[in-house]
Amino acid sequence: MLPSPGNERGIITMAAERARRFTLLAAESTTPEAVDQLRDDVQRLALAYPQRPLTELLGDLAETQDTLFALLERRQTPQQARQLHFLASVTSGLLAKASHDLADPHAAMLQARTAILCADQADHNGLRAWLRGLQSMVAYWAGRYAEAVRYAEMGTEHAGHAGGTTSVWLPVSAARAYAALGNSDRALSAIRAAEDAWDHVEPDAVDELGGICTFNQPRTLYYAADALAWLPTEADNAVAFSTRAVAAYADRTDPAWAFGDQAGAHADLAISRIASRDIEGAREALAPVLDLVPEQRINGIVHSVQRVHQAVARAGLIDDAHDLIDHIENFTHTPLKALPH
Repeated sequence: MLPSPGNERGIITMAAERARRFTLLAAESTTPEAVDQLRDDVQRLALAYPQRPLTELLGDLAETQDTLFALLERRQTPQQARQLHFLASVTSGLLAKASHDLADPHAAMLQARTAILCADQADHNGLRAWLRGLQSMVAYWAGRYAEAVRYAEMGTEHAGHAGGTTSVWLPVSAARAYAALGNSDRALSAIRAAEDAWDHVEPDAVDELGGICTFNQPRTLYYAADALAWLPTEADNAVAFSTRAVAAYADRTDPAWAFGDQAGAHADLAISRIASRDIEGAREALAPVLDLVPEQRINGIVHSVQRVHQAVARAGLIDDAHDLIDHIENFTHTPLKALPH
């Protein structure tokens, strides 16, 4: 097949995929090269997940999981079995996040439970902790706040053994669930615990994958802002944390940049400004979010924008914010889950 002008990249991609499948599945037994290739595949997906639309990644995610499960059905050495279970756990965790982003919490929890089974086979505390964080996130955005706290607390012991950044993610995840439940004391205590946990973090094998598999300072600021936005008595702190979170996500070339968390930080800044009756400031804060294309309107972003709508109503500012309300309603009418897949 001769390349036509402009088609070279497509041919290279197709050839690379054929070589990949041959490397992974052609041999009688799983080779070290096959395991290395799969780790590269999983890491590529983990790095891309926070920064690219889900529609670009979902096919590769499903195929990678299928390949890993097929290899695990073969006889493997104990070491290879642990490595493959580790990668299958991460991939299933990514598919749990994908299901959540498509507003399907049932499928998300199913994938998460499968991932936990694989993490147990790999005997990896860092994975167990990370997956409890994912479950806490799914429960939080589904409005099951007490369940979100429970999952975050279930992962704490595993995170303590692993020492990775999940030891920060879990308490700050609990913080925003406590805040949603109206428990400001527990929420503020959990935020402080997350900040203190940074002093003891030692990145583990999950963190080494990067992207969505690690937690970072910008996400800490965003989660804290998200918690504080629930608490009327913490209006000044909410402004401070959400302003810092927005600034932390301003550089799209930063490896820590994530479009979903950036949108959440902007929504939290809008909510904190509404609490000060600053509608113009809220419009300015939310404008970049409302410009997101439907492929980026994942479940968490849609819920964050809906919280801005609710904040306007609670503040009694509907009459002063008709245009903002109209833009929010137009945005939420076309979420990612409404697109054909």
